[in-house]
Amino acid sequence: MLPTGLKISDIPESGSKGFSCNSEGFFAVKHYGKIYIYKNACPHIGIPLEWVEDKFLDPSSSMIQCANHGALFVIESGACVAGPCNGQKLVAVKFTIENDFIFLLS
Repeated sequence: MLPTGLKISDIPESGSKGFSCNSEGFFAVKHYGKIYIYKNACPHIGIPLEWVEDKFLDPSSSMIQCANHGALFVIESGACVAGPCNGQKLVAVKFTIENDFIFLLS
């Protein structure tokens, strides 16, 4: 288990939070009380998804959005449904929660 330093309570409901672990970028999304974690890399060209810190969601907070080219991803699966990487997926990361803290599983 890799400690992230991120707590569930750090992630706003219907919001997102970026973080680093072992020098890699990740982000967490809280959607209807459930947590999803992905590597912070767009499958199109591998760059980080956000321009503004911790802003990984579209204006409606219903989809993950790449700020660079507008690609849209389903929160629950990471599947791209619009944009240049349509049909590809974000890399989901397995994790566990202990005492409100998130730990990544290797």
